Amino acid sequence: MDPPSLSRLVAPALSALCARRLPRSSRRLAADSVFASQHQPLSLGLACPAPSPGPRREEKEPGSLHSDAPDSLLDSPASARLAGGLGAPGAAAAAAAAAAGVAAAAAAPGMYQSPRRLCSALLQRDAPGLRRPPGPPPRRRSPAPAAAPRLASPRLLAAASAARGIARSCSRTACPMGNGTSRLYSALTKTLDGSPAAQHPEYLVAPDPEQLEPIDPKELLEECRAVLHTRPPRFQRGFVDLRADGPSSSHAPIRVMQWNILAQALGEGKDNFVQCPLEALKWEERKCLILEEILAYQPDILCLQEVDHYFDTFRPLLGRLGYQGTFFPKPWSPCLDVEHNNGPDGCALFFLQNRFKLVNSANIRLTAMTLKTNQVAIAQTLECKESSRQFCIAVTHLKARTGWERFRSAQGCDLLQNLQNITQGAKIPLIVCGDFNAEPTEEVYRHFASSSLNLNSAYKLLSADGQSEPPYTTWKIRTSGESRHTLDYIWYSKHALSVRSALALLTEEQIGPNRLPSFNYPSDHLSLVCDFSFNEEP
Repeated sequence: MDPPSLSRLVAPALSALCARRLPRSSRRLAADSVFASQHQPLSLGLACPAPSPGPRREEKEPGSLHSDAPDSLLDSPASARLAGGLGAPGAAAAAAAAAAGVAAAAAAPGMYQSPRRLCSALLQRDAPGLRRPPGPPPRRRSPAPAAAPRLASPRLLAAASAARGIARSCSRTACPMGNGTSRLYSALTKTLDGSPAAQHPEYLVAPDPEQLEPIDPKELLEECRAVLHTRPPRFQRGFVDLRADGPSSSHAPIRVMQWNILAQALGEGKDNFVQCPLEALKWEERKCLILEEILAYQPDILCLQEVDHYFDTFRPLLGRLGYQGTFFPKPWSPCLDVEHNNGPDGCALFFLQNRFKLVNSANIRLTAMTLKTNQVAIAQTLECKESSRQFCIAVTHLKARTGWERFRSAQGCDLLQNLQNITQGAKIPLIVCGDFNAEPTEEVYRHFASSSLNLNSAYKLLSADGQSEPPYTTWKIRTSGESRHTLDYIWYSKHALSVRSALALLTEEQIGPNRLPSFNYPSDHLSLVCDFSFNEEP
């Protein structure tokens, strides 16, 4: 076989090999490098064209989140088998391609490498906040009485106290306070000190939260306010009492928060929120808005979607508040297409360790028509330490975009089947939180409403008749226009659980004409919060 023919066979195969270890943006670069290295010595009298970027994913439509199609050509197993059967000439070309792949990886230092390793670009991006020069103390915001977040609850304080009791002794010293250094950023610095990033700055390895010093939720909330002192006050929302007449549970309610927090890479790189200033999306401040919302409502269980800062932010900080967390990323996250991304986004589930004991946990990759999809779910069986009652909590994020209604319906059926098995045919009470990307008129909503699991949507209870969903849970303006939809839900087993209260939604006046996200609110989705109690045994 002549060299030109061999090179034409080897190039795509080696691209496939490199594609397994490189981010998608680097894959195109590696493929182009292999092609150039194979063809340049042939001196065919034709100038090699400059590598052109591959086609970008389609922009989101109103109310949708992203497109999740994989690069099937680069991941073809046939291409990999071809590379393995080329013999010595193919092996030599493979070595050249491997070198090209390493060069391509070096050319993209800010790209994500593995679910547990985060890019050095994050350290550079957060460096000004983590290492503030000495100066006057930050001016703290003096919130108006109507806009002051409530103080940390006894349950969060108890969780932090319990975490202190089980925390291991740590030899590292805390960063000094004062001189303008924020304790919030000091807390983040402690999660980085002593990690391999100190010796190898190209990686940031997530620490074990049990090795970190517990933090007081009131102090963290205070530091969030200090960082946000130049922003408008946080929106105020009240809880609506939904308790029906009858005997109430003698145990403390279980507070559950559902929230699509908006992946940082998507907010900055793909979502095109035309009415939201880029300054409002800065992660250094937006993460404080997210933490402030969580600390204000103090959930016992936290279900999140579009989490792309799990290992460097939410796991260490919430772990030090007494939460135990689980993260399941999407196999083909659209965040990986964004330059200087922080890794794939996915679902995260946190619960307070002083209130619950983990009995069972399952990470579910949803299927549709027997095909594995890009959407995931986490389902965990917890036991209340106070009452010894067990229940299952699940979080998911279904496929976005209009035109994918049947696909979402199939994903919903697969999730229901998995939950049917986990709850032993509805014997274990169930709570399902998620961004379903589906209006109440869609088939997937009807599947959940009519399931044998006997589920009801908690936020329907806020309506006058108790049968209507809220008018919106997301409201945004993109280049394609304004989008207002109800996509987020908290489902619960109505035969075993009761909703004691639910957090009211923001009004149109509070949201404002520029919609979400904004300087006031960090996501394009509203958080949903409910208090649940077990129905008493007969």
